[in-house]
Amino acid sequence: MSLTVRSLHIYPIKSCHGIDLAHSQVGRAGLAHDRRWLIVTESGQFMTQRQWPRMTLIHTALTESALHLSAPDMDDIEVALDGSQLAESIESVTVWRDTIPARAESAALADWLSRFLGEPCRLMKVDAHASRPARQEWVQGWRERHPEAADVFDGDHFFGFADGFPLLVTNQASLDDLNQRLAAKGVAAVPMDRFRPNIVLEGEDWAAFDEDLTVTVDFGHLRVALVKPCTRCSIPDVDQATAVANQEPGLTLAGYRNLEIGVVFGQNGIVDVLAETTLRVGDSAEIELNF
Repeated sequence: MSLTVRSLHIYPIKSCHGIDLAHSQVGRAGLAHDRRWLIVTESGQFMTQRQWPRMTLIHTALTESALHLSAPDMDDIEVALDGSQLAESIESVTVWRDTIPARAESAALADWLSRFLGEPCRLMKVDAHASRPARQEWVQGWRERHPEAADVFDGDHFFGFADGFPLLVTNQASLDDLNQRLAAKGVAAVPMDRFRPNIVLEGEDWAAFDEDLTVTVDFGHLRVALVKPCTRCSIPDVDQATAVANQEPGLTLAGYRNLEIGVVFGQNGIVDVLAETTLRVGDSAEIELNF
């Protein structure tokens, strides 16, 4: 069965507004620049839209030399990509169960973020030598279920500040199905950005939630194994354009996508590629299904 890349997205700063891409470099750590930065409180707690929905109003853009930040009623500010603004000392940052070495960006960036979010905070960047592997219990479980492909995805899958895996893959047909259910309740449709995916796929014969049955997605020059359904928190209820939080689509989704591990939408993935390559919107892929 053939699929097409409908869209590509990265979120350089975890939980801030994403960037839509026409193409992206991709390696075993996922899409380039995805979730390489993280905002932490004064006490070191990592910040997300779960408690700070206003974070989505922080927009990012990439140039060859900088990550550009903008937000309502704030002067724009830039983060140098060459690390010249980073503190020399390495600190430990905790994301869920993982402790990750990171370095703080400049005091000016900390002040900018603190003023906008209304709370003292700092911007941290994952250290260049950090090694945070994908959730081994899920990766190993996938390997055991699919021994014929296990060797291809062998080794470590290091990544940055994402919740647990290098990639999040979603299916446009699944969003269409959700929006039909919302319409039946008189609720407005939601865009895919509510689910903050990296790769959105579509295919004429790839029905809603067929991603649950998909073992691998083969783009020819790289393959992605879908190893774990993505459990959803309250972030899909936050309008990514306005930062206004509501009860939908989470309420509707919970009514029919509540599995043992939680309410799910999309699939977390690991990458098989020897060297970084380019993935483009419009690229085709073949999938392996497991019925």
